[in-house]
Amino acid sequence: MSSSSHVIKRLASTFTQRPSPPKAHLHFPQPSSTFPKGYVLTGIHAGVKKVAGKLDLAVILSTPPDDKPTAAAACFTRNAFKAAPVLVSDEVLKRNGGYVRGVVVNSGCANAVTGKQGLEDAWAMVKATDSLLPPSSDSGKRFEHETLVMSTGVIGQNLPISKILSGIQASQPSLGADFEAWERAAKAFMTTDTFPKLRSRVFKMGGVEYRLAGMDKGAGMIHPDMGPASTSFSSPKQLHATLLGCIMTDAAVTPRSLQSALTYAVDRSFNSISVDGDMSTNDSIYVLANGAAAPPNSVPIDEETDPENYEIFKKELTDFAADLAQLVVRDGEGATKFVTVTVKGAPSYRDAHSVASRISTSALVKTALYGEDANWGRILAATGSVPLSPSKTTGLPTPLDPTKVSVTIVPADGTTPLPVLVNGEPEKVDEERAKEIMTQEDFELLVDLGGLGDGEARYWTCDFSYEYVSINGDYRS
Repeated sequence: MSSSSHVIKRLASTFTQRPSPPKAHLHFPQPSSTFPKGYVLTGIHAGVKKVAGKLDLAVILSTPPDDKPTAAAACFTRNAFKAAPVLVSDEVLKRNGGYVRGVVVNSGCANAVTGKQGLEDAWAMVKATDSLLPPSSDSGKRFEHETLVMSTGVIGQNLPISKILSGIQASQPSLGADFEAWERAAKAFMTTDTFPKLRSRVFKMGGVEYRLAGMDKGAGMIHPDMGPASTSFSSPKQLHATLLGCIMTDAAVTPRSLQSALTYAVDRSFNSISVDGDMSTNDSIYVLANGAAAPPNSVPIDEETDPENYEIFKKELTDFAADLAQLVVRDGEGATKFVTVTVKGAPSYRDAHSVASRISTSALVKTALYGEDANWGRILAATGSVPLSPSKTTGLPTPLDPTKVSVTIVPADGTTPLPVLVNGEPEKVDEERAKEIMTQEDFELLVDLGGLGDGEARYWTCDFSYEYVSINGDYRS
């Protein structure tokens, strides 16, 4: 028996274990008409994973009509130990000024902390996928390399690169554009995920119908802090398990505005989730915009020249990214709860985001969530540990007044919320009602900082369970 199993057995003798809720309903067929035009993709078994037939290699190609360019943007982990695929993809985007036509993803090996060999392997994946791209009509290929790469799995091991390169070449016959093709690609992203995370939607902009579709993966090592790629138009540092995601649209957007929209969206989605508080070496989110549904002779959307449509696109992308991000939390390793942490009344969005993050990553809060215990003192302890931004008048950190802070547990079923602290004064809590709310799979923790400003932010988190310890105690074996 493994050491983690011994721990679980010992602890379980004093506490009733609760299994994760069913998740099959979170993956379902979607109409092929809701997927963006001008993309073909697939997922195959290349042999990275030990289990025969388990998909571990995804290939995504942008093939819009009329040889339209495909804009791309990315947000990458800020971990100092950035994996080889992060460094290589950042370099491709930088060289190309935000244009690519392919994405290749392997699961089962992270290609992180793998030195020179890791970089060579990532570049080899880029080159092999480049060879699948149809030539541009003007000059063969616009750029030397046009593919972004992602890897996920165990850190510190080299890729079985020969298997991957053979798999890339073998993937071509199975490339498709229907739901099954998108589903294969989504499955190839998975590691400890229990279901493929795939979504699509249709939206209108300027009277034209466009589509968004995307997939992500993640269940553990989830607390992303991602920032924009190193393109010349990238913004400076903003708020920002491996978590990987790729979003595609058939709208036409300029690279700089696509990056701006993605940075905003990631801040309010993927950078607002936490399963275990650990930032990965590989976290990456890509978005591609190929303009396949744009009217002939139309100009790509830009935040400066077409702010109205840009704002529509940014909102659609943000909402879509939030949907994908929430699937990661719902599939958190061993998770039995999906909890929204809302902080309002903060001096700024950044302050609200920081407090929500601190609550969401507190091991004491997360274990109380698993125990279905309304231990709101732990929420306050986490809240009070975050220094707020400096006051504009004094230049000193804005003081948090404990006598104005309120905490409320809000059920997801629309029934009456339960205040547990109002203006710093504890309420006489109905423990039966608190238990009733916290036995639900979904609920919200609402923290009001007492009118320090209009800053408000949301975070999505889950609980810590025995199963999480078991999964991560035995991960490499």
